Amino acid sequence: MKKVKGIGGIFFKSKDATRLNARYSKHLGFRQADNGAILFEWRNADAPEEKNYTAWAPFNDTTKYFEPSHKDYMINFRVEDLEGLLAELKKEGVQL
Repeated sequence: MKKVKGIGGIFFKSKDATRLNARYSKHLGFRQADNGAILFEWRNADAPEEKNYTAWAPFNDTTKYFEPSHKDYMINFRVEDLEGLLAELKKEGVQL
């Protein structure tokens, strides 16, 4: 089973996410989605008609979104079969 096929998103805390996103837009040309995330569009090499996205999203440092983690960042992976991967990890003794 192919476990991870890419990065789905990078999420991190910032003292002022709105201002930071504005700077990314102004100076780096990032375009925000309606939900505030920056989305990088890319095509699947095996299926070029398929559009995919990787998110880059600063959150205000007071967010509860990352809980129960106390980390200031979160990286989400893209997987082909999440349920299958979770079952395989459980069989391998990985604590989820």
